[in-house]
Amino acid sequence: MKTAPRQNLIAAALICALALTGCQSFGPHTVATDRFDYSSAIADSWKQQTLLNIVKLRYLDLPVFVDVSSVVAGYSLQTGIGVAGMLSTGNAIQGNSVSGSGQAIYTDRPTITYTPLTGQKFLRGLMTPIEPKNIFFMLQSGYAADFVLGLSVESLNGVRNRSSTAGATGAAEPEFVRVLQLMREVQLAGAVGMRVLESKEKDTAAVIFFHRENISPEIMDKIVEIRRLLKLPEGQHQFKLIYSSAAGRDGELSVGSRSMLQIMLAFASYVDVPESDLKEGRAVPSLPDSDRDTVDIHCSKDKPADAFAAVHYRNQWFWVDDRDWRTKRALTATMFLFTMIEGSGDERLPLVTIPAQ
Repeated sequence: MKTAPRQNLIAAALICALALTGCQSFGPHTVATDRFDYSSAIADSWKQQTLLNIVKLRYLDLPVFVDVSSVVAGYSLQTGIGVAGMLSTGNAIQGNSVSGSGQAIYTDRPTITYTPLTGQKFLRGLMTPIEPKNIFFMLQSGYAADFVLGLSVESLNGVRNRSSTAGATGAAEPEFVRVLQLMREVQLAGAVGMRVLESKEKDTAAVIFFHRENISPEIMDKIVEIRRLLKLPEGQHQFKLIYSSAAGRDGELSVGSRSMLQIMLAFASYVDVPESDLKEGRAVPSLPDSDRDTVDIHCSKDKPADAFAAVHYRNQWFWVDDRDWRTKRALTATMFLFTMIEGSGDERLPLVTIPAQ
């Protein structure tokens, strides 16, 4: 009987500990961990999906886009306790006894919803050229002119960029390459800007203009050269942006902008593929090495150790080196430009039902 108070004290302590555990709220502590882990996982999968679709286009394979439409992290914590005891008379052989038990079950059951990007509206947005004013808005926000125009424009006032269409690739005209270089230098000097005017019919017309005040003679010479290469009239400093693959009229700067599909096809022409795939006609040929610039997607049998993004396709690893900032910038910009196209329309999203626990 002397041990009964001690056993009762142990049982009481066990009950209090389990009760305190049940009163603890563990939800807030998961926010920091889950938020960053899920955001990193979604970003990595987005990079890999974009890279995979670019590689698939090099092989004339069908690109497929799947969006993560929702992530619901569900948690449950179940606790239970049990106490059993027995009191006996003084003459009983077994004596007095007390026992206690407890359990805790923690469950992490996330619900992730995937939505295939399909439908007429999405496909139309994928194949529709990006509005020229959106491209120049990127320039206005600080993106490098040579990079953005080289990625998203097929031609400027009829001067052709490097192209990859219908399974064939073509080098950029020297005038286009020179214009991009001059545009970047003028941009760094702060001598080029853009504004958007709205008409009475609420139609917007983007206008690009060259500043004339406080510009050094060197920059003015570069602006004059840009006008000459793009066949723009002298003495005019404002040009209305229009979409066209041919040269515009006086007062217009025609921009043959690419669609997202064209941008990805152009990007795919930089993918390194095994020589055997080229000889057997499995992949589309690319430009000679002398015509390639610094964008590069590598190919190897072994999984790369230091990759910004890597995907496994046709028993090969295709990857972007984490130290290749130019290719990383191009891949990230391609993902950013995807947000400019129209979504999948009014199609119904999957209904997610989360049971209460």
